[in-house]
Formats: sequence, C-alpha cells, structure tokens
Amino acid sequence: MDDCLFCQIVNKEKSADIIYEDSKFIVFTDIYPKAPIHVLIVPKKHILSIQHLEVGDKELIGELFLIAKKIATQKNIAEKGYKLVFNVGKGGGQLINHIHLHLLAGWKSVKERDIVKP
Repeated sequence: MDDCLFCQIVNKEKSADIIYEDSKFIVFTDIYPKAPIHVLIVPKKHILSIQHLEVGDKELIGELFLIAKKIATQKNIAEKGYKLVFNVGKGGGQLINHIHLHLLAGWKSVKERDIVKP
C-alpha cells in the first residue's frame, strides 16, 4: 500500500515518534493528540478497517489489545485508567485507511457527569 501513511511509517519511509515496535506492530504518538497521552497501536499488516477483518486476523487483533496493555503499563497509566478507541470508516471518524487502535489517557480527572451512563 504505497499511499498508506501508516504503511510508510512501518517501512520507515515517513518518520514518527515510535515508542514501541516488534515484528507485528508499531506504536507511535498521534500527531493530533486528543488527550495528554495519545498513541496509535498499528498492526504492520495492512488491513483497511474493522470491517475488513477476516477470521485469520483474530490472533493479531487479540495481540493488539495485549500491546495496549503493555503500553499502558510502560506509561504508568494502567492503574489510573485509559481509553481504547477504534474509529471505523469515514463516517466513524477513521482518517487513515489502515486499522489502528487509539490509546488515550492522562486526564487529571473525569467528572461523574462526563461519564456516559447506559
């Protein structure tokens, strides 16, 4: 995927503030953060979105969440709490057509009125 920004970061054709990398994933700081801590956890395998997942991707997606847990521990936010977000498709706010998980944290506190109740 030559025109995919995240593939270009994976292939080191574009720079990013990389905080973690292994053979299957790369994690870097979001350039437009929505929280004091905002990182993107990106599989190196190019998958457009959640809607494009296949049965064979279930292990990769499970590992994605384990990477999120690892990053939360490394950033000392695991006990304080954090948010994980997938945006799916343009209508769901997905700007880059490559599956990625947002990890957001670092707010001083969340007011009870800000919590969405069922």
